[in-house]
Amino acid sequence: MTATRVDIGTLRRLPKAVLHDHLDGGLRPATVVELAETVGHTLPTTDPDALAAWYYDAANSGDLVRYIATFEHTLAVMQTREGLLRTAEEYVLDLAADGVVYGEVRYAPELMVDGGLTLPEVVEAVQEGLAAGMVKAAAAGTPVRVGTLLCGMRMFDRSREIADLVVAFRDAGVVGFDIAGAEDGFPPADHLAAFEHLRQENVPFTIHAGEAHSLRSIHQALQTCGAQRIGHGVRITDDIPDLAAGKVGRLAGWVRDRRIALEMCPTSNLQTGAATSIAEHPITALKDLGFRVTLNTDNRLVSGTTMTREMSLLVEEAGWTVEDLRTVTVNAVKSAFIPFDERNVLIRDVILPGYEA
Repeated sequence: MTATRVDIGTLRRLPKAVLHDHLDGGLRPATVVELAETVGHTLPTTDPDALAAWYYDAANSGDLVRYIATFEHTLAVMQTREGLLRTAEEYVLDLAADGVVYGEVRYAPELMVDGGLTLPEVVEAVQEGLAAGMVKAAAAGTPVRVGTLLCGMRMFDRSREIADLVVAFRDAGVVGFDIAGAEDGFPPADHLAAFEHLRQENVPFTIHAGEAHSLRSIHQALQTCGAQRIGHGVRITDDIPDLAAGKVGRLAGWVRDRRIALEMCPTSNLQTGAATSIAEHPITALKDLGFRVTLNTDNRLVSGTTMTREMSLLVEEAGWTVEDLRTVTVNAVKSAFIPFDERNVLIRDVILPGYEA
């Protein structure tokens, strides 16, 4: 099937897997409006459509720090158990409606304690909401499995504490760890104690790197901290001087040869200035060079996107085929932070049959 014959209905039906998606960046606009009224938080507008447009416009600054600042309003409505239950459940249902069969959702519990919840209470509420969403999605005939990544904020000092939380909830749906937040000036090695603890406990982790900072960020995330995946990683192309020729440097070769997944987010990267266009986004060249690239949404509300939309953009503007979409979907499941046999079942029984159909 060629790119010209991939219509939006087909894309919506294709089974999808997303590894890099933030809970607080994917709320429904109407939910933000309703919850803000409940907690007394003032929004830029109380019209859901206008709020969605405000988020998209505000995020299109080309600057990661300003992009992150848009989260003020979603976080304001995620400080109560009720708010967390609702947003987590809706998160799952929205993934299911988009054809996602496996997802990993990430969030920073330390940003959700202003309403008096403890860190464990935040995680318990989110897990309960996710579980409710998965039950409803399965009952509707659109089953989806969602695992959780807990984030430490790289500009603060609670990452070791969050790593303990990951270990405590590893049998309750939490599958891994990440650090998030402004990248420049906050190197991953600052959180080495958290990463060393997780390695000792056999817990996988990914690290945001190579989005708003140089190749050094990726090198440190991998070789100093031991990340199993890289969040974004678009700056890996700095180690491939000629993408067309495909000659890779030592770090890029390490990433490719060891099948380290790159969690790439095209629309988000355009918004933060990490890429210039969908057509020229590194995801296509890296895919063609054999890197284990994966396709992700990052923040669905903030970027005004879905997995179906990300796929559609690559089909329309970068010439992707269904085979390309299948490749990155299989890549994502191969790199998921769940057991090997469970990944194999997803690929064999869900992903491949869905694409063959």
